[in-house]
Amino acid sequence: QVQLVESGGGLVQPGGSLRLSCAASGSIFSINDMGWYRQAPGKQRELVAITTSSGSTNYADSVKGRFAISRDNAKNTVDLQMNSLKPEDTAVYYCNARITSRDYITLNYWGRGTQVTVSS
Repeated sequence: QVQLVESGGGLVQPGGSLRLSCAASGSIFSINDMGWYRQAPGKQRELVAITTSSGSTNYADSVKGRFAISRDNAKNTVDLQMNSLKPEDTAVYYCNARITSRDYITLNYWGRGTQVTVSS
């Protein structure tokens, strides 16, 4: 069993900051890409940021320069530092990871999501 658990969402004023964290646990052999996606009401889920096992990163244009993704391979965690938040960043944020389990099955895993609301 493998699971992803997110934390750190909440309500913040425009211009504020939040840090999301995601921890992978269970029967893990290796983790490839780890990333964050978000889904706003009435919209499709979209990629926010992703990082590979070697540390390279990619961001959605809408968050470049404001968000930073980081991972700790020893702890199987990935964080998303969100600065200069805007109301349009309001969404449910989901952690995603491509994980190979100890029985060598590779699957794409999702967390349950954490709500981020940017409002005055």
